[in-house]
Amino acid sequence: MLRNKVCLVTGAGRGIGEATALALADAGATVVVNDLGSSVDGRGSTDEPAEDTVRQIREAGGEASVHTGDVASLEYTERLVADTVEQYGRLDGVVNYAGILNDAMSYEMSGDAWDDVIRVHLRGHFALVRHAAAHWRERALASEGGLDGQRSFLSVSSRAALGSPGRMNYAAAKAGILGLTRTAARELHEYDVRVNALLPGAQTRMIEALPDDAQPFEDRDASPGKIAPLVVYLMSDEATDVTGCSLRAVEDTIGIVSDPADESIGMHAGGWTPERIATEFEDSIASGLELTRLHGIGE
Repeated sequence: MLRNKVCLVTGAGRGIGEATALALADAGATVVVNDLGSSVDGRGSTDEPAEDTVRQIREAGGEASVHTGDVASLEYTERLVADTVEQYGRLDGVVNYAGILNDAMSYEMSGDAWDDVIRVHLRGHFALVRHAAAHWRERALASEGGLDGQRSFLSVSSRAALGSPGRMNYAAAKAGILGLTRTAARELHEYDVRVNALLPGAQTRMIEALPDDAQPFEDRDASPGKIAPLVVYLMSDEATDVTGCSLRAVEDTIGIVSDPADESIGMHAGGWTPERIATEFEDSIASGLELTRLHGIGE
C-alpha cells in the first residue's frame, strides 16, 4: 500500500512508534526514524532505540534511516523535513508519537513539569506541522497540477484529553493537539494534505509508568502492533480525502471519536437571568446529560 512513499515517524524507537515504523516499512514505505531515546520523563538521550528500529527494518529488506533531534525545535524540524526531501526526493507522510510524561496533581505540579510536557507534545506538533505543511504547500504551488498525490500528517492525541487526574499537563497538551489538527486540516485541504488525529491505546512505557491501580490493560492484549494497521491505512492513497478526523485504535477496535458539539440548547425570549438558569438548568437544559454533579463525582 505504501510503495514509493517516504514516511517520517517520530518517537519511533520504542512502543507504538516502533511498531508503526516497522509496519510502514513492511507496507513498502521508506521510513525516517526519529527518536531522542529519552526516559519517559524526557531525561537523557541515546541513538540506540532509533538505530534498533532502523536495523529491524533493514534486516526485513526495507529502507530506513535515523534522524535524531528535538521535535519541539523549529530549527530542527525544518532541517528534518529538508534532509528527508534531499535524501529521498519527497515526503509523503508524517506521524508524531514523540512525547514525555511528568505527572503530578494540579496542586503539586511545578511550572517546569507543565512547560516540559506542553513543549514536547504541543509545540512538537506545531513545529512538525509548520515545516511539513510549508514544504507541501510550496510543492503544490510550484506544480501546475499540484502534488502528485495527497500527503498525510497524523497527530497523536490521547483519551487523556478528556481528563486524566494527575496528568493535567499531558491532558492539556493532548486536547490542544485536537484543536491543532482540526485547524490544520481546514487550512491544508486545498493543497492536497490530509491531517488527522490518532487516539491510541496500547501497553507502552508510558502506561507502565502509571500506578498499579491505574493500569488499563491488565491481562489483555494491547500490544503496540495493533495500532499500526490504522496508521498504514491513513498514510496510504486508500485514505484519500479522509481528513479532519479524530480516530481511536485500541486492542482489536478502531473507530471515530466525535468532535465537541452542542448537546442541548436552552433558549429563552429576552435572555436569561441567573435565577431562571438555576431553575431550569438541570431539569430542562441538561436533562439526561452526565453532568459532574449529577454523576456523583466529588461527593
